[in-house]
Amino acid sequence: MEAFFRTHTYLVEHTNAPVRRSLMDEIDWNDRMIGIKGTRGVGKTTFLLQYAKEKFGKNDRQCLYVNMNNFYFQGLGIADFARDFVAQGGRVLLIDQVFKQPNWSEELRQCYYEFPQLKIVFTGSSVMRLKEENPELNGIVKSYNLRGFSFREFINLQTGHNFQPYTLSEIVNNHEHIVKKILPYVSPMKYFNDYLHHGFYPLFLEHSNFSENLLKTMNMMTEVDILLIKQIDLKYLTKIKKLFYLLAVEGIHAPNISQLANQIDTSRATVMNYIKYLADARLINMIYNCGHQFPKKPSKVMLHNPNLMYAIYPITVDTQDVMETFFVNCLWKDHKVNEGNSSHSYMIDESRKYRISDAQATGKQRYNNETIYAQYNTEIGHGNHIPLWLFGFLY
Repeated sequence: MEAFFRTHTYLVEHTNAPVRRSLMDEIDWNDRMIGIKGTRGVGKTTFLLQYAKEKFGKNDRQCLYVNMNNFYFQGLGIADFARDFVAQGGRVLLIDQVFKQPNWSEELRQCYYEFPQLKIVFTGSSVMRLKEENPELNGIVKSYNLRGFSFREFINLQTGHNFQPYTLSEIVNNHEHIVKKILPYVSPMKYFNDYLHHGFYPLFLEHSNFSENLLKTMNMMTEVDILLIKQIDLKYLTKIKKLFYLLAVEGIHAPNISQLANQIDTSRATVMNYIKYLADARLINMIYNCGHQFPKKPSKVMLHNPNLMYAIYPITVDTQDVMETFFVNCLWKDHKVNEGNSSHSYMIDESRKYRISDAQATGKQRYNNETIYAQYNTEIGHGNHIPLWLFGFLY
């Protein structure tokens, strides 16, 4: 146990979270069992350590961080470890990569009922379906999602400002006023292209090649998050990777399931399952028409965020696709995103159509008062024309 405390002290002391994630204030920390899911590379480990630093400091032995990658846990279960920790006065156990432990959900349930004085906060992959696939956790775990940096968080990191998030309603109804509160202090367009290229994943903070790190992360998403958690045989890995590549290089489009099945030599049903796994891993987003959902074929498939688009070789990045990917990635956290009834448009919360367009496009444009126009290549908007970058302030 002392070795774990020494590691905990060192990690907390050397944790540097340059941006305080908004999720820190959204979680009800009074709950006794908290699960934090998120795609690989978004900073779940840093988030746990930042919580320990804020609430306890480095030397408070009531709180302990452990990582299930430690081989020690091959011989000792979570419940046995928790029992020793509680006996030494432990009150908060932070468990990283909980899915690496066999029978982890049963162990967590045992801890919940055996140690009522203990709070457990654990991290897991976005592929995990905590309640659907682990019914033993129903009613005892509160689940949250940690996302990559928003454009707002990226700007705060780059400039030292502390801009606050806005709701979609606030942006739609008051965007002209909101922009006037931001522009005197920062020019968002100065940072927008950098964010689209490398700002979503905290990997860019490391002193190494971002694209190479992101490629490694993308491979880990398929090799660990999909294969391990979904218990898929290793021999199918190449099919999943090839499917992802085929979807990525095609850009935003309606997938031809039969053609994809032929290209990776499998069935249509398997292709649909693989597409769902890639979406769960936050590698792609599936867009459906209103009223439709999986297992129906999506009307569009796009990469999960723009950073992924620049990591695929050969790079064939279409500006319109990048902007639509940015928009969908901003909205899906708290809103339902469906296919619109015209090109480059989306229905949000099944109530209003949004169209992503170029503010500097030449030629006559048709505008509809019932549609919201999210426009790129501009810092300001008017009426139902809203600068696209401002949707990056939703969280």
